[in-house]
Amino acid sequence: MNKSLVLGFSPCPNDCFMFDAMIHGRIDTEGLSFDLCMDDVETLNRRAFAGEADITKLSYHAFAYCTDQYDLLDAGSALGRNCGPLLISKRDISPDEIRSGKLQIAIPGKYTTANFLLGLAFPEAANKTELVFSAIEDAVLNGKADAGLIIHENRFTYAARGLKKIIDLGEFWESATGLPIPLGGIAVRRSLPGETREKINRVLRKSVEFAFANRSASLPFVKTHAQEMSEEVMYKHIDLYVNNFSVSLR
Repeated sequence: MNKSLVLGFSPCPNDCFMFDAMIHGRIDTEGLSFDLCMDDVETLNRRAFAGEADITKLSYHAFAYCTDQYDLLDAGSALGRNCGPLLISKRDISPDEIRSGKLQIAIPGKYTTANFLLGLAFPEAANKTELVFSAIEDAVLNGKADAGLIIHENRFTYAARGLKKIIDLGEFWESATGLPIPLGGIAVRRSLPGETREKINRVLRKSVEFAFANRSASLPFVKTHAQEMSEEVMYKHIDLYVNNFSVSLR
């Protein structure tokens, strides 16, 4: 029997949607089996630096720090347009105020693509506090941070909680480069045999294709990990981050 591969991805709806079929036997996994490890993306980034997973979701920014250990798969990426991180606050804040470096900004992790984009747009904004992404809205609302860098489903919830968008860093990236926003990808350990890495990519691509063709099949798994998220927000989240690039980067 083949040894199970340690597989890491986040509990967010887009990851659960993409991986559901391959971890629940809805497709032919070509003999592969998986030991699942779910965590927030920054924890996954740091586990990748430690080489703890055979296959893992990680930020594109983080991938640049571990290319000696991991290869990027063609399938499974969160890459697209109009899907970037947002800098939000309780009050109107000017770009000059951000550049002052005096604002306390809550970020979802040093190695997230979100923090990378914030650094590109405002290199002077160095007063940062790292929090789990789901705690950032509350930190801003409670006054523990002047502004927050939000990702994932918080794009759909911040306005209803009375928070304001300062800047869409995805729009900043697209206007500066004309390119899709490279949020996260799936990496595989380089030490695995080439045929195994190719098999993992095939299986993941089949899993994403199955998810697209059978949208409701993954719903129980998505709901299990979506906490208090409404079904409407779950699908908005999925539709924002899972697209043709998730099937193949080519």
